[in-house]
Amino acid sequence: MNRIAIGRGLHGAWLLARGEAAGAMLLPDDAAGARRSFWAMAIALPGFLCLRLIDWTGQRPAHPGHALVLDLLSYAVGWLGFAVLSHHLARRLGRAALWPRFIAAWNWCNVVQYLVVVAAALPGLAGAPAMVDQVAGLVALGWALWLEWFAARLTLRLGGVAAAGLVVMDVAIGVMLAGVAGALGGG
Repeated sequence: MNRIAIGRGLHGAWLLARGEAAGAMLLPDDAAGARRSFWAMAIALPGFLCLRLIDWTGQRPAHPGHALVLDLLSYAVGWLGFAVLSHHLARRLGRAALWPRFIAAWNWCNVVQYLVVVAAALPGLAGAPAMVDQVAGLVALGWALWLEWFAARLTLRLGGVAAAGLVVMDVAIGVMLAGVAGALGGG
């Protein structure tokens, strides 16, 4: 993966994060570009790990190594599982030709989402009042959900309800995997 492709992906995601539809045009619309966009999974991993460590400041798991392995497996399965399910759904909706740009947008937007959610967790770590910490977290979560909805609506040319359905599917995958990891003794 070259730096130019990473830069274009992150720039496109940043523009989308600001509500600028032009960001989608910086993202690849072919299968090869969609495959390359999965580098975002590695780039977002430090943000994911940071969030897990922040979560552990509240309650450390009994077996941190075991919990970390389960978290990493959930991260990979959730990321790739959403890609597979969204590809199938895009085909069923007659949007298969648009899916490569959608998944590239989704991949790169995840990097930006992790950065914002980590930043929103910082007030709590700095000892801010609980209300400030909770509002920051809620605003970041709402914005992250909006960004995913906006990117899906734009790149797959979907109506608002259908785009919301994709967001719900993504959240449901995450909740299910968190439940499985928790049941297996994860963090």
